[in-house]
Amino acid sequence: MEINKSYTVNEAQKKLEHYCAYQERCHKEVRQKLRDMNMIPEAIDVIMVHLIQENFLNEERFAKAFVSGKFRIKKWGKNRLLRELKFRGISKYSIDSALQEIDLDDYYNTLDALVQKRMEQVKEPNVYKKKKKVVDYLLYRGWESALVYEKLGEYF
Repeated sequence: MEINKSYTVNEAQKKLEHYCAYQERCHKEVRQKLRDMNMIPEAIDVIMVHLIQENFLNEERFAKAFVSGKFRIKKWGKNRLLRELKFRGISKYSIDSALQEIDLDDYYNTLDALVQKRMEQVKEPNVYKKKKKVVDYLLYRGWESALVYEKLGEYF
């Protein structure tokens, strides 16, 4: 993007329509993009309202797409998903609704696969150190500690 280029409200609106159509965006990302384009607060509000009314911007749809993608591709647990969505300023209702979309069987199977894979990767002769490394890995990825310890109980 060129430095200090100025946009009319219509130009900025068209640019942001493409930005939102390309992939789901949260309100925070779009506001930041408009600020980066040096738009005044009044223009930002007008464009945001337009994007929401025309359904280019939908918080609940963003939350569902985000949760689905990060769970399937990065294998994040619910704690990490929750934290990331809160950071993006998503409402509690949208977060809860998105997390409900995760199939519980898929969730447990994914955790099982992650534990098995990590157990094979960690080359540590000391059982306690190995267990700690696996636990740390899963907690970092946002898996609930009760589930992690229950799953690891099956191995140790």
